[in-house]
Formats: sequence, structure tokens, C-alpha cells
Amino acid sequence: MKKWLIFILISPVGLLAQAGLKRDSLLMQGDTVVVTANRSERKLGNITVPITIVNAKLIQQSGSLRLTDILKEQPGLNMTSGFGAGVQLQGLNPDYTIILINGEPLVGRTAGVLDLNRIALGNIKKIEIVKGPSSSLYGSEAMAGVINIITESDANIPLQASLRYGTYETFDASLNNAIATKSVFYQGFYNYYSTNGYSIRPNSNSRVTTPIGRYTLNQQLKYKLTENTNIAIGLRLTDEKVTNDISVSNGGNTINSTGKEHNTDQNINVYLNHRFNNSLKTSFRTYYTNYNAKQDLNTISGVPYYDLLNHLFKRVENQTDWNVNKQVNLIFGAGSVWEGVKSTRYDSEKVRKNNITQYAFTQVEWNPLQKLILIGGIRYDKNESFASAFSPKLSTLIKISQQQKIKFSIGQGFKAPDFRQMYLDFTNAAAGGYSVFGTAQAQQVIGQLSSLGQIGTLYDSYYQLKTLKPEYSTGMHLSWEYEPSLNSFLSVQLFRNDISNLIQVQQVGAYVSGAQIFSYLNVGRAFTQGIELEIKQKLSSSFTVSSAYQYLETGDKDQIAQIKAGKVYTRDANGYSKLLALSDYVGLPNNNKHKAQLKINYYAKHGFFANFRMLYRSAWAVNNTNGNEVYDKGDEFAKGYISLHTSLGKDYQNGFSWQAGCDNISNYIDPANLPNLPGRTFYATIKYQIFHKQ
Repeated sequence: MKKWLIFILISPVGLLAQAGLKRDSLLMQGDTVVVTANRSERKLGNITVPITIVNAKLIQQSGSLRLTDILKEQPGLNMTSGFGAGVQLQGLNPDYTIILINGEPLVGRTAGVLDLNRIALGNIKKIEIVKGPSSSLYGSEAMAGVINIITESDANIPLQASLRYGTYETFDASLNNAIATKSVFYQGFYNYYSTNGYSIRPNSNSRVTTPIGRYTLNQQLKYKLTENTNIAIGLRLTDEKVTNDISVSNGGNTINSTGKEHNTDQNINVYLNHRFNNSLKTSFRTYYTNYNAKQDLNTISGVPYYDLLNHLFKRVENQTDWNVNKQVNLIFGAGSVWEGVKSTRYDSEKVRKNNITQYAFTQVEWNPLQKLILIGGIRYDKNESFASAFSPKLSTLIKISQQQKIKFSIGQGFKAPDFRQMYLDFTNAAAGGYSVFGTAQAQQVIGQLSSLGQIGTLYDSYYQLKTLKPEYSTGMHLSWEYEPSLNSFLSVQLFRNDISNLIQVQQVGAYVSGAQIFSYLNVGRAFTQGIELEIKQKLSSSFTVSSAYQYLETGDKDQIAQIKAGKVYTRDANGYSKLLALSDYVGLPNNNKHKAQLKINYYAKHGFFANFRMLYRSAWAVNNTNGNEVYDKGDEFAKGYISLHTSLGKDYQNGFSWQAGCDNISNYIDPANLPNLPGRTFYATIKYQIFHKQ
């Protein structure tokens, strides 16, 4: 694998000597307009923070169907497999990255993870990925960054339809239509996805079928009231049904377990936009979303399992943009969020747990010199369930020359304690009877159990239970970008995130039976740091090559202090206890030190395209097997692997196109650690679209 890694890194370097060709949109540089970094339209060349743009052309040519398919191929991002497919950004867990669709947040996290498989890609214009703390603009959950999915149809393509069929009887049908007049724009997107499944459950010895049927509906309507005022309404619905069919071997006998899952996601938003003049505009936004997930399973242990999660989220917000003069731009806004959750894992599934957050933010962009941009911003969040939070941020862009830029940003992100950490009331009778209680009720519930004589031991951590504080991160990013020609791009990025008030599960006691009792405390301090390299090169009018590499280090600061003090032990190869050396410490679990990728794209003038993508991920720790609660080289690791993907197709002038491809060409499978990675997958797509004559 090391030879492959070296090849990925050095191959495009030699190509940088070639230049003098026209700019390709695949390079995504310069004049591309982005909105997520500043919450306002800016050219990519004037953005002061690290950002990655994935446009519709790249999504289409990769053959990706779901959001997870395209995100896993982006620099600095990893996909996680627990409780659905989540995204890990620069070493920080999925619950530290906020996911937006057209600027509005997705809800419905299970154990902190949003299952991104539920997001179809058929009507996505582009995806904007902002790296680094972004709470100064987006509040909680933006400690690691922001991923904004922007949907919009081309008014010059009034109708587009596609059909796809692939391995595991996977079927995908999409219809996209758009109507535009001088005062009205309408876009409709309809998608149906079904598969007989490729899930590889961690408790299964073999591949098992998991039939899935998923409907997606997106509607957008924009109406121009006057020359300076318009209103927009968006509607998004997702309905997903999953049939679980798990089979395991037990003592030579096969045990089957079946069950049903039904997940729905309903969203509506209304925007009212008004431009007072060329320098001043305002936007009033309302947003409503309701996520409902039900599971009704017959478990392998024979104990029936029913689970319900209902998350209701409502928000109103106003944002005003003021171009004070040629050097100063000002953004300020305020809003309020009401959200509530019902779950079988809380003390009552019929009583909704509610929370209200009020917030205000502002950002000043100053351009004192033609080659210098300075941005400062701060946000204040008042949450009724915990102390208020301030989130400041500073960033700058220095244009050394027409070819070179330096970006530096430092900011503080925060993550509010979630409903699970405050209200969870869960006892797993099928796995030893352990319990996990949220801090809002842990002492009361445990006190009641103690009065009934059911508590055997209370630890010191029990007496430390108190109202949780937000987790904070201070992130610093320094990047150098070099564009020697319109067809070459090189970037080097250094990053560091320090996290305090880390909320961790701690054992606070034990039942008389010995079963463990857990709750949540602000006890942790952690860090992630590393380097990212990215190279893009257009070799000719048809060929583009890009590669990227990330080196990542993570760690728990308190664990490192304990190791340095000689207080942590592990086991040697013979099972004897020994002091753990700092060199054997591997950091936080589920993080790999090395990730690399290579992409080769070909696009001919007559409409034919082809691409090849290679992804590499090094080994990562998954289980602590020596009982010291510290992840070291003696623990269980998932193996590093390489996955290969290819796609080719042709677009015809009459509106027809076809595409075929193969994902995971090498058929790499890891049932325990990569349940969402299918084996070798073939697919074919046909598409038809109608064009307006230009």
C-alpha cells in the first residue's frame, strides 16, 4: 500500500510543469461563486477560509447516487458506519459537522450521527464544504465545519429524466423539471430508490440482504413580487422503508432475525428577500422540519425491540447584508430556534422534550488593500438548557501575487449538549442489563433505584454529575495556494483543533447485580492536527488529474498526561502487564493517520467522458481490547485498504445520454468495520433531457 500511496502523491507533481491551457470547471478555482463561507455570495478567489466545492458535473460523472458516495471522495473527509453513514471532518466526529440543505440544517441524529444515505444527488447544483470552526455564523454543531448541499435546476433544461439499474437489484429513477418566466421559477425533483441490499452487519458472518425503498420529493417555487422583492418556498419530503434480515451462525445453527424500519423527513421553508438598493438587502427566513424514525425488530436474542425517534425543529431568522463602501461589507442577523424530541429511549416517548435557543451574529469584511481581506465575526447563542455561548472568529486572505495566496483563520466553535446527553433513559436488557442516563435526570433516577435497594456501588463520578456545558473547540487553519497557470493548482493546509469540555460517557455506578450504570460528564480534552495536500492539473483540453493526501494526528490530552506520568499499563505479546510507552499511543479511535486519493478525468468535445478514482485509507483503531481505556498499538484495528472506482458515459446533442460504471472494483469487504461498503458494484444509467434553444 505504501507504494500506491507514493504513486498517488508524486504522480501529479511532475505534471505541474505543463501549462498554457484553458481553465476547466473541474478545477473549481477563481470566479466560482460560493455562499456558505460568508453566508453571502462571494467569489471563491476572495474566500478567507478553507473550502472545497463539488459541482454537478463532478457528481454526475462520478456516478454517485447518495450524498455519502461523493463525500467519501473529498479531501479530509471520512465516512463512519455506526448508526448510519456519518461524515468525519479533519478527525472530528460526525456530531461536530453541521449538514445544511440550501442553508437549512438537517435533523434526526442517532447517537450524534445523521445518516447521509437519505440524501439523493439528482438535483444538486453543488456541495460547499467549509473546514474549521464555523459557529460564528452557524452556531452549534459547526465545530468541525459546514457541509451545505445546494439544489437548483437549470431553467434551460425544463425536463430531465434518468433510470439506473445495478448490482443487488438496485434501481434508481429520477425526474427533474423546471419552469421559468420573468416573475416565476419552479423546480420539481422526484426520486425513487430501491435495493435488495448489500448491508454487512457487524454481528453477521456473511453478507445479508437489507431491502430498502426510498421516495424523495423536492419542490421549489420563487416568485418575483417587484423588481427588488421576491418570495421563495421550498418543500422536501423523504420516506424510507427498510426490511432488516439478519442471519448469524450460532453453534452450527443459523439464526434469522427480521424487522422493519420506517423513516420520514418532512421539511418546508419560506424566504422573503428584499433589496433596498445596490448596497443593502435583507432576508427573512422560516424553516420547519420533522424527522420521524421507527424500528420494530425481532432481535437475535429473542427479545423484541421497538425504537422511536421524533425530532421537530422550527426556526425564524433575519439576515441583513450591507455593503458600507468599497472596502467594508457588514452582515448581521438574529433568530430563534424551537425544537423538541420524543423517543422511547427517554423517560417517556409521549412527552416531548423541548428546548429554545435565541441567537444573534455579525461579521465585518474589510478590504483595506487590493491584495488583503480581513474578516471578523462573532455569534451569541442563548440556550435555555445551558449557559450562553459566544463564538468569535478571525480570518484573513493575503494575495502574495496573482498566483499565490495565503489564508489564515482562527475561531471558536461549540456544540450544545444534545437531547440524548440530557434525557436518555436506556437500559439494555439484552446485553447484560447496563443503563445509560442523561444528566438531567441521572441523580434522580439513580436515587430512586437506590431507595429500592437496586444500587450496589456509586462512584466518585456520580457526585460530579451536574448540568452539562457546551463543548468548545479552538481551531487554527493556515493554507498556501499556488496557481502557476489557469490549469494548475496546488494547496498545502495545516490545521489544529483543540477541544475542551468534551462530553464523555462515564461509569457512575453499578447495580447490585454488577451491571454498569453510565451517564455524561464534561471531562475530556482532545486535539486533532494535521496537514492536507491537494494538486489539480489539466493536461489537455480533455484530461484532468487531481490528487490529495491528509496526515492526521489525534489525542486525548488527559490520557497523554497519564501516560507521561507512568500511570497507564497495557499488555505485551505474552499477556503480561507493562507500562504503556507514549510511542505506542495511537490517539482517538476511528481515525486513520493517512488518507490519499487519485482521480483521472477525461472529457471529449463530442460528449464522451470517463474517469478513474482510487482512494486509500490507512488502519484505524476500533476496539480497546486490553482494558486500559486507552487506544494503543495492542488494541484491535481495522485494516487499511484501497478502493477503486470507474465510470464512463456519453452525452448526445439530442438530449440522450448513458453512463456505466463499477464501484469497489477490487471487491474489498470488511464486514465488521465497513458495513456500509458494498462489494464490487456494477451499474448502468440512461438519461434524457430537453434543452431550450439558446
